[in-house]
Amino acid sequence: MSYAKVLCVGLVGVAGHVVEVEADLASGLPGVAISGLPDTALHEARDRVRAAIVNSGQKWPNRRITLNLLPATLPKYGSAFDLAIAAAVLGGSGELPLLPLERTVILGELGLDGTVRPVRGVLPMVAAAARAGVVRVVVPAGNAAEAAVIPGVQVRAVDTLHRLVAFVRDGSPLLPPPAAEPAPGAEGPDLADVAGQQLGRRALEVAAAGGHHLALLGPPGAGKTMLAERLPSILPELEDDDALEVTALHSIAGLLPPGGRLLRRPPFQAPHHTATVPALVGGGSGLARPGAVSLAHRGVLFLDEAPEFSKGALEALRQPLESGRVRVARTRGATEYPARTQLVLAANPCPCAKPSGDVDCECTPLARRRYLGRLSGPLLDRVDVQVRLLPVRAAELLGTGRRTESSTTVAARVAAARRAAADRWAATGRRVNADIPGPYLRRPPWQLPGRDTRELRRRLDSGSLSARGFDRVIRLAWSIADLDGRARPDGGDIAEAIHLRTGEGA
Repeated sequence: MSYAKVLCVGLVGVAGHVVEVEADLASGLPGVAISGLPDTALHEARDRVRAAIVNSGQKWPNRRITLNLLPATLPKYGSAFDLAIAAAVLGGSGELPLLPLERTVILGELGLDGTVRPVRGVLPMVAAAARAGVVRVVVPAGNAAEAAVIPGVQVRAVDTLHRLVAFVRDGSPLLPPPAAEPAPGAEGPDLADVAGQQLGRRALEVAAAGGHHLALLGPPGAGKTMLAERLPSILPELEDDDALEVTALHSIAGLLPPGGRLLRRPPFQAPHHTATVPALVGGGSGLARPGAVSLAHRGVLFLDEAPEFSKGALEALRQPLESGRVRVARTRGATEYPARTQLVLAANPCPCAKPSGDVDCECTPLARRRYLGRLSGPLLDRVDVQVRLLPVRAAELLGTGRRTESSTTVAARVAAARRAAADRWAATGRRVNADIPGPYLRRPPWQLPGRDTRELRRRLDSGSLSARGFDRVIRLAWSIADLDGRARPDGGDIAEAIHLRTGEGA
């Protein structure tokens, strides 16, 4: 037999596609040719596969070998095709009967000694195989727990090419996936650690309830970073579909923790202010990798010292914040990643950031305006909640003030508010107030009475509030009403929403 075919999976972004790996062995000058839009790692596979086959005690066919990856129009990236290529070559040479591998996806990178090494993106690859009707997969032992997360798929693992050959020839068993480890308990910073800052805590709770973006402005030590780091602790755990999507993104980035569990806690990403545009929104040569905004999908993206980020990096966030997706175009095609995250910006009022504020500030009014002006109007217009924090007082810091609530207590209210919003917007397919289109809220039956929106309309007519800002205040009011257990917002909710948006009273 001079022809063989096995199945693998290729990734473009988070979308997986079943790939047929064909091997044709013909007479002629010995060599290996690979077609089907392979990248550099796949071109190098010919040397890895040859060494792995020989060092596993198998015979390398001294013939002209043509490898084709179908569909040929789909770009192929990475080393996950190594094991499938080795099986196809051995099958085409007649060394290996491939009937036991029929309708089975094979994934894995080969070392020169025949060991099978883990690869990135196994979870979305196995999910793509399941959607295509393939229910058997063979993966590296280091990826077995991750692959077993996908229901309805029989997962078997290999640690060496020799083990795969023994299974096909002699029926020797492959390795089963390890038992799933129990999910860790809730850990991390607690909201009870934040001293004072009642306005900041309220803004954080409203943002969590409605999925709103948040900006925290204030002097050093006011608690901006502490509040931002505690936002994930009051967000609900991810539902199955969201958890699978988030886990797949971290699998592609190679950031999954050991144990093979779905990520249930909302992710938290806090890139340094020197992060580049590709680091924030995704990029890289070949297959564009997910950036921080995608790794924070269904979680929190925190930009501390936001004015210190480059202008290009900040402006690149505008489109993902609006659409919830990142599309990275390259000459060989485009890659799309989900990016529905909550953005949290933290900024000092000026470059010198003296703790005593205006008393000892060395910055001119122009320097202050320029510093905060790095956060452009169009970017801030997409941030629903914008609050200015005051310095913490001694009574609050030393605990002589009133006792603050824990994350568990606040999370219960946030969960109840999100359930109310999800029930109300079920017909739209959306679950949080921040995702509801503005025109939908301005039409019956959700349009609010004119007496409640009078101040809001005045601000719109005077130009102090944009049309986007108008809609965002309305969404904030719905979140405030949900937190307080009311079916619809009233004038008081609108007034509080205006204060959280502008820092001004109604």
